[in-house]
Amino acid sequence: MTFALLIAVVGVVLLVDIAWAHRQLARAIRRQRLLVPRATRYPSISVIRPVRGRDVDAEENFRAALDTGYPGEIETLFVFDDEHDPGLEPARAVVEEHRRAAGPGRAEVMVVGAPPPGRTGKLNAMMEGVVRARGELIAFGDSDTRPDREVLRATVDTLLASPRAGAAFAPVVVPGPARTAGDVGYAMLLNAWYGPSVAQSAGERGDVPFIMGQLMVFTRDCLRRIGGVGCAEGQLVDDMHIGACVARAGLRNVMSAHPLSIHAGGMSLYEFARLFRRWLLFSRNGLPNSFTWPMWQRGIEFWLAFAATSLALLTHHGAVALLPLAGLIAYGMSMSGLQREFGGQPLRARWLWLPFVIPVIAPAVFLACVLRREVTWRGRAYALGTQARLA
Repeated sequence: MTFALLIAVVGVVLLVDIAWAHRQLARAIRRQRLLVPRATRYPSISVIRPVRGRDVDAEENFRAALDTGYPGEIETLFVFDDEHDPGLEPARAVVEEHRRAAGPGRAEVMVVGAPPPGRTGKLNAMMEGVVRARGELIAFGDSDTRPDREVLRATVDTLLASPRAGAAFAPVVVPGPARTAGDVGYAMLLNAWYGPSVAQSAGERGDVPFIMGQLMVFTRDCLRRIGGVGCAEGQLVDDMHIGACVARAGLRNVMSAHPLSIHAGGMSLYEFARLFRRWLLFSRNGLPNSFTWPMWQRGIEFWLAFAATSLALLTHHGAVALLPLAGLIAYGMSMSGLQREFGGQPLRARWLWLPFVIPVIAPAVFLACVLRREVTWRGRAYALGTQARLA
């Protein structure tokens, strides 16, 4: 087989594989939108929201967290670990505003102090919140999310309608609009890479052996059987490890159909690269191949198409280079299409190069994860051992 013919074959195979992978991921995204019936009775629920620092548009996030539209009794606990946290006063102001307006449910701001060694600040806030919580169900929500008036109810519906379910979580989406290249990178990471991979991993049953924990709801029985959220003691990534504990206890982690919005704005590409590194570190927590393989596959597709195009051009096979180049273009179109399919906004013309950024920087970011076993997260530095555990 001549070199030119080999490049041509590689180009055709890549085109077919990219189209097939895109079809499978798009089908998984649509499948996850199948709705479950509404519950006939909604148990009381406590929503614990650990907060550290002041997120983008924090006040709007706090207000949305108190206006969930949940049909049952609800309490919301904002948990801080520092009296001087810049997000504390805005949270107190929004809670007071909610009380004056006689808003639904009960709300409280707690300050619980710094975590002990070997425990992240977020996990410490979760554990302290559970001690105070009164609800029949226990939920945890991240402070950089902005729940609408359906997502909490839909997540509870999914939990109650799923046999043997111990936990339910909402898929997350970065809806936009993006203001900077870093914002687009974050949207691509969640909307085109992680989100579709979770949907595909969930399969027909809609459950996975881990949790994406930006909004997760547990039954009290589930927490009792796994030893509480403290089962993630010593872990950098609490949600994925807790989900693994749920699966080991013989219970299911189910994903709801209604997405939860994450709001971020003004992120530079450097800030996005640091965030990407954190997500790669989080992903080292024993995730199944059904989740990680689609992302590896897309990275391999990109680099094979890039290498084949480059080799064809360097050896003066310009016409043959068009086939792997078509693969590169198809890759970019697939990423942009998945981003829209998952709930993101269409990319503007000036951002069309950004679908290629993640696979380009991924090797360097992965190497940084291996060489530097430390991560700064929410103002705290954590030294790491293996499998995303705290050293």
